Order: sequence, then structure tokens, then C-alpha cells
Amino acid sequence: MPPNDEKTAEYTGPGPASGVNASAQPAPAAPAGHPVSGSRAGAGAAAGTAAGVAAGNAARARRQSEGAAAPLIPDTCNVGIALRTLAMVNLGALPLVLVWSDGLRDALWRLFAAALLIEPIVLGSLAALCLARKWANGTSPRMQWCVAIGVPAAVALAVLLLSRMVPGASASTADMWWVASRVLLAAAAAGAVIEYFRLRARAYSPSFSEARLQALQARIRPHFLFNSLNAVLGLMRSDPRRAEATLENLADLFRVFMRDARDLVALDDEVITCKEYLAIEQLRLGDRLKVAWHLDDMPGDALLPSLLLQPLIENAVHHGIEPSSSTGTIEIAAVRTGDRVRVEIINPIPDALPTRAGNQMGLSNVRERLMLLYDMEAELKTRAEGGTFRLEIEFPYRKERRRRDVRRHFDPDR
Repeated sequence: MPPNDEKTAEYTGPGPASGVNASAQPAPAAPAGHPVSGSRAGAGAAAGTAAGVAAGNAARARRQSEGAAAPLIPDTCNVGIALRTLAMVNLGALPLVLVWSDGLRDALWRLFAAALLIEPIVLGSLAALCLARKWANGTSPRMQWCVAIGVPAAVALAVLLLSRMVPGASASTADMWWVASRVLLAAAAAGAVIEYFRLRARAYSPSFSEARLQALQARIRPHFLFNSLNAVLGLMRSDPRRAEATLENLADLFRVFMRDARDLVALDDEVITCKEYLAIEQLRLGDRLKVAWHLDDMPGDALLPSLLLQPLIENAVHHGIEPSSSTGTIEIAAVRTGDRVRVEIINPIPDALPTRAGNQMGLSNVRERLMLLYDMEAELKTRAEGGTFRLEIEFPYRKERRRRDVRRHFDPDR
């Protein structure tokens, strides 16, 4: 399987990156007055424009793991971000309304009147930024700030002008000042909200480093590596084909573990990674480990953070199978329900509890990554029932924008 398979996940901008080749260079200039000089100049200008467009598309197509800057405008299509924005704007407007009020009755009337203006402005701005975000993110920071502040200001101007339109009335200086002051207030509020989400993303950014460190150290633990290599050495003479397959699985796992934790991958790729990991663990644990996959209704093109499921399955192996001397079965199911994807992992609970409880680092890391990527739209639930430990993850269905020509496959008998 090609080593660049993991570089085909979701990009931050529309379409694949387009390089600039020799055909995009401006044509050589013709002598003045030459019959084709005008057409060549036009062709050169068109080529220059095409080169600029291609460069812009390439910049937008770069992922953060490849050096691209983090997007400034948050995902305003996200329900959690929209609710947070509504709450912040309304709470910010509350002190201003109370200061300008002469009493409780006047305050209630002003709150009602302000809500009739604030809600359409905020909802309209969120919808407009949701559409403009795909284009704006990937451009220069100055352009992103202009879009982030200019779009809410334009929406506020439209809503305020409509609210002041009275048939047969002419706009006065006081009306113009009223509209202008509130447009400036809307722009200031938009800037404050954008800055809040930017700082919030920076506060969560250590989770990326933690996730990568966990992938490099906790996932490639020395005892797992040594046990796998010792198992391969034991098979070299008796079953060389199986030993070779195990080494290939181990190499694939190393390639995935070294991948940037910020990358989004297709669900079928994550499942293949989990199968490769479980194949090595089955070589070590033998008949004690049984795995039941329920993937008939799995949306293989659904995107999720890299190495999201593998740590959870690893926990199921080490806490549900390894402490017990009897055979145990891990059940893994993935299904799409509407616009959401649900993954369920079930492992047995051993009779003898471990002497040292786990530190819950794996679960907390997964929760933090889900919170950062999906906000309130993702959910992780755990419960113990009937001698089994059940873990469920739900997240929005966001599919891969383009399918790859060569996809990873897992062959246990290769």
C-alpha cells in the first residue's frame, strides 16, 4: 500500500491543489504594433490571472499539518458555536439596555425591542459567515478579519435600514446616526466574538501536541513493540508467511502513528488501522481475543480525527481481555443515523479488577479532540451493564470530498 495514502483526508479549502506549470507563465512580449501583440498581452494577463487563482487554491488546499495557518472564522454552521454566539451577544447587550432604561417596565420594553433587532442580525451573520467561511479561510489574515467583521456589519446595516423604513418618511440625521452607531456596535461585537473563538482554539491547541505525543509514546509502547517482534521471531521458522504479514501490519501502524494527529481521515481507513492493530494483538493473545465487526451499514467516507478509535479499542483490549485468562469478545459497530455517525465498542469486564485503576487519559483525550472539532455536536458516552463495558461515540457525518484512486485494504492472510 502506498505510503502517501494518509495524505488524502479533508482539506481546509475547496478542491485539490493546483500547481503552476510552465504553461501558466506569461507569453513573451511582441514588438510594438505587431498584429499579435495585443492577443499575446491578453493571453499573458489571462495566464497571470490563472496562476494567481491556482496559487490561491493551493494555499486554501493546504492543511494545518502542512504548515497552513489556522482558520480565523469559526465554523458558524456548528450548533454549539451558534448557541454560544447568541448567548454572548445577548448577554453583552443586556448591560447596555439596563443602563439606558429608566425603570423596570422601560427595561423590559427595551429588551424586547433590542431582541427584535439582535436576533435577526446574529442569525443572519452566522448564516452568511457559514457560506463565506469556505472561501475566506485560507486567504490572508487581513482579508479574513475584513470578512469576519464586514459581513456582520453589512447584515446589521440591512436589518437596521429595514427596521427604520416607514412609507412616506424621509431619513433624518438622527436616523442616520442611529443606524451608523449600531452598525459600528455590531462590527465591534463581531470582532470580540471572533477573537474569543480564536483564543479558545489556541487554548485547546495543546491537545494536538498531547494527542501526537500520546500516539508516539503511549501507542508505540516498548512492551507492545518488543512483544510483537518476539512473536514474529517465533513465527519465522514455523510460519514465515504469517510473520511477514505481521511485520507489514506493524509497519503500517508505525506510518499511521507518525501521522499528524490533526489530520482527518476516512472512517474506513481508521477501521483498517484498528484491524491491523488487533491482528498483532491476536498474535500475542491467541484465542483469548475474539473480535466481532458489525460494519454493514458503516459510512466509510465519513471523516473523523486520525487515531480516534484505535486508542479506545486498545483500552478495550488491555482492560477487558488482557487481565482475564478466559476468552473474551470485543464487538465494534459503526452505523450512520441520518446526518450523524455512531460507533459502539463493547468489551467484557474481567472478574478480577486490576490492582491499579487507569488514569482515563485515553477517554479524556478523545473527549477533548471531539470537543475541539465538533463542539456540542459530538458525544462520548460510557456505561457498564451486564458484565460488559459499552462505549458510544456520535459525531456529525461529514464525508470525504473526493475519493482516492487507491484505497487501503486489510488482508489478514497476505
